[in-house]
Amino acid sequence: MRLSELAEAIGVDFSGEECEISGLGTLKGAKRNELSFLDNPKYIKDLATTEAAAVLVSPKYADAVPEGTAALVDEEPYLKLALASAFFAPVPMKRSGAKPLIGEGSEIAENVAFGKDVVVGRGVTIMPGCYIGDEVRIDDDTLLYPNVTLYNRTIIGKRCIIHAGTVIGSDGYGFAHTKEGKHVKLHQLGNVVIEDDVEIGANCAIDRGTLDATVIKEGAKLDNLVHVAHNCEIGEHSLITGQVGLSGSTKLGRNVVMGGQSGTAGHLEIGPFATIAARGGVTKSIEGGKVYAGFPLMEHKRWLKLNALLSRLLEKKK
Repeated sequence: MRLSELAEAIGVDFSGEECEISGLGTLKGAKRNELSFLDNPKYIKDLATTEAAAVLVSPKYADAVPEGTAALVDEEPYLKLALASAFFAPVPMKRSGAKPLIGEGSEIAENVAFGKDVVVGRGVTIMPGCYIGDEVRIDDDTLLYPNVTLYNRTIIGKRCIIHAGTVIGSDGYGFAHTKEGKHVKLHQLGNVVIEDDVEIGANCAIDRGTLDATVIKEGAKLDNLVHVAHNCEIGEHSLITGQVGLSGSTKLGRNVVMGGQSGTAGHLEIGPFATIAARGGVTKSIEGGKVYAGFPLMEHKRWLKLNALLSRLLEKKK
């Protein structure tokens, strides 16, 4: 869309150099023909170096928009981004495109459903009931158990194992909120990238990125019933056990271990080789190489001492 037309459609004033907008992008990743936004002050450092053609921004950050990038100033930039995303949302199913390209030695069950422009590598096994969406890529020697669903543009690496009932690439939980309390869908335009030698348990849900990719890196292992929200990054060889929930834009370093029913708030980082004990709640970024427990989260030894102290206090009251 022409930038002036897009601005008018979402109700934002625009004056400046006209250009074509072909998509949306993050401040860090946007190209010269894309629209970006700034809503969270955590990302103000990325505004100075963005290559986006235009940025939706609140008045207090308007002066920080770099030269050569148009500032679309509005009190509710995230809401306006949500409105803009509807114009770039992909169609649920492509009407035209190539038939699946299946590599040598792959075994595909009869009732597997394929979208358009799918590429499957060599030695891949796809069991009954799976759905492989448009433009999906599955690399060599990967195994999909029954009823796995891969949404459009999902990328799966080599030697991965994905267990029954898992959904990869579903929409992230992204909504902008109006002043009247209505919820406007932010269409999820990214995808999911799963690198080599990853194993994902049964009935997991891994959301596609809002604008970029949700990434699970090489060698990571996910247990059953894990939820990975949009824009998360799980580091190499990390271990994520049952019923863990990662909020949006959580970044795990390599070899992070998360115990059962532990979880994170969004937009934080967990350092490499950190361990979160069962039911631990991570609410802010933490350094790696340590063991944590509890809610609010603290180092595991301190958590043990706290519980011992509470136990002695209760004994004294008897």
